[in-house]
Amino acid sequence: MEARAIHRYIGTSPRKMRLVIDLIRGKAVEEALTILHFVPKHAAKAAEMVLRSAIANIQNKDEGGRVDTGTLFVKEAFVDGGPVVKRISPAPMGRAFRIRKLSNHITIVVSQRQGAVSVRAAKSRPTAKTEVALPTAASKS
Repeated sequence: MEARAIHRYIGTSPRKMRLVIDLIRGKAVEEALTILHFVPKHAAKAAEMVLRSAIANIQNKDEGGRVDTGTLFVKEAFVDGGPVVKRISPAPMGRAFRIRKLSNHITIVVSQRQGAVSVRAAKSRPTAKTEVALPTAASKS
C-alpha cells in the first residue's frame, strides 16, 4: 500500500529544495523525519510537513486505521519547478534588471515494505547466539 502527498507553489527555488529531498529518498520514514527535523535548511520545514502529510494519508487509507510507521519508507520523492514570478528592479542609468522569483512543487510517495519487520520490533528482538565447536587437542591425534 502506498500514499502520496503533494505541496504546490512553495516559495523556494527547486535547486535548493532538491538538496533537502535527496537526503530522504529511499530512507525509512522515522529516519527521514529525524533528518528533516535537524537539517539547518529552510526548505526542510516544508519537506517535513509534506512527509508528515503522506504518513497521515497512508494511515487514513488503511481500513484498520493502524499502520506501523516502522514498516514505512519513502518510495519516491521529487521536486518539480513551479511558476516563475518576474519582477523588475531599478538599475543605474535608467535601466532595469529582471528578478525571477522561482517556486516549486514537492511530491512524496510513502509505501510499506513487503514482508518487513518494523524497525522497533527488530531492535527489541533478542538475537540467537550460535555456538561454534573449536577443535581440541584430543581430536587432532
